[in-house]
Amino acid sequence: MLRPGRWRGAAWGTAALAVVPLAVLGTFFLYPVSGMVARGFWPDGSFDPGGVAEVLGRERIHRVLWFTLWSAGLATLFSVLLGVPVAYALHRLRFPGQALLRTLIVVPFVMPTVVAGVAFRQLIARSGPLGGLGLDGTPTAIIAALVFFNVSVVVRTVGSFWEGLDRRTEEAAAALGASPWQVFRTVTAPALLPAVASAASVVFLFCSTSFGIVLTLGGLRYANVETEIYQLTTQELDLQAAAALSVLQIALVTGLLLVSARARTRGAALSRTAPVGRRPGRRDVLVLVWTALVVGFLMTPLVSLVLGSLRTDAGWSLDNYRALQTEGAGNALLVTATRALATSFEVAVQAAAIALVLGAVVAYLVSRRPRSRSGRRMLGAFDGAFMLPLGVSAVTLGFGFLITLNRPPLDLRTSALLLPLAQAMVALPLVVRTLAPVLSSIDPRQREAASSLGAGPFRVALSVDLPHAWRAVVAAVGFAFAVSLGEFGATSFLARDDDPTLPVVIFRLISHPGSENFGMALAASVLLAAATGAVMLAVDRFRVGSMGAF
Repeated sequence: MLRPGRWRGAAWGTAALAVVPLAVLGTFFLYPVSGMVARGFWPDGSFDPGGVAEVLGRERIHRVLWFTLWSAGLATLFSVLLGVPVAYALHRLRFPGQALLRTLIVVPFVMPTVVAGVAFRQLIARSGPLGGLGLDGTPTAIIAALVFFNVSVVVRTVGSFWEGLDRRTEEAAAALGASPWQVFRTVTAPALLPAVASAASVVFLFCSTSFGIVLTLGGLRYANVETEIYQLTTQELDLQAAAALSVLQIALVTGLLLVSARARTRGAALSRTAPVGRRPGRRDVLVLVWTALVVGFLMTPLVSLVLGSLRTDAGWSLDNYRALQTEGAGNALLVTATRALATSFEVAVQAAAIALVLGAVVAYLVSRRPRSRSGRRMLGAFDGAFMLPLGVSAVTLGFGFLITLNRPPLDLRTSALLLPLAQAMVALPLVVRTLAPVLSSIDPRQREAASSLGAGPFRVALSVDLPHAWRAVVAAVGFAFAVSLGEFGATSFLARDDDPTLPVVIFRLISHPGSENFGMALAASVLLAAATGAVMLAVDRFRVGSMGAF
């Protein structure tokens, strides 16, 4: 037990430790976002809410909002319908090759969105394997790509919850004569509902804020809120309209996060047991066939992407990969794609380091267990503050950086840290949610024992927390690195033309005409997908999940 004097010292030390991440969050998240909001409500220095109302009353904005809602809603519905049976097969059954299928399921989610868009564009283009279906430039292609990207969220979130459900209730219902369908309808489905609701809300959030997929496949005809903000800012220079849309999006996304958090809290209160899989029976054949079809659906665009990158007008070759050391046909690029890949790695290392340092401090603090109710409330508010970046899209954050960090004392337009800081803000909630549950699971008596032996807070963290959490630390670094490597929303605003990242280069290549540029985009997409996939699959071996945490 800590003496009062030492307790007060620890409290002051905790408060001092919290200042640094709060200052960074305030400077590089709250300040840019508030600057963006100000552009919407104070366009000329005076409060003008009518301007926001005028923007939201435009017919085009109505079309954008309607397309965002119905496309995200349909994609969410199909993701749940496809994902729930697969979650059952991969988390409640036990069969050979199960680990491989779990790995394949997660691959699309870890791909950068611009790569997913390019993969589908290659698949459905006139010269592609499914070109005869006429899906190129249609909402069907966008929805299919959104489902492709988000099915694994449903599988991982629902599956992880499903395999830990207490099976004794199901067994009791079966012993009383209930059929398998009755057991599922009356026992399993109600218990799963919080996990399904949480997964659906997160998928809807990802779909409604998708940028790279809609920008790549929708062109000028179909736009969601994300791509419309981008177009208003970069093409039409209508910053007030972009700010108004950003404010609306923040409200929508924040509401979705609250729904997800409430559903996750309800699910956490249910009793759990150790996961035990059983061998499939005859009634599981349809589920296994369904799982095989879903895996085939997920792998088809990836296979098409790889094959397309190896195909040129002259036949099969590696010419598209060799061309990555050029500026493309018609000087489509200012730098080579290989140089952009090196820039992506450099920025990702910096962003991951920033996110890890900040996230580790935040996770360490939120894993404490205050005795007083006021202390718990303050800690809850502190934790919630660092989840705020989930309520703001990367496009909105990049826009905020663009209009606020451009004058003294925070003129970072030419700073090499501008892009890593933006990407670190995007990755920060993921790092916190990866580390905090592990640190919270540590028995506080171990820390108290170390403190009673004279160890200071830093020594306690090294000797008690780190041995328990090192796997989560590695996973957090991998998550942050992969997120940064494929980040496109904020990067599209902030990357310099003479030093872009690879996702920006890929979009520029597909925006320029010519089969050579498109072939280069395919090859660059394969490299980027391979890099992010390798990192995330290595992280997955540590069995530290975070998808379900949101």
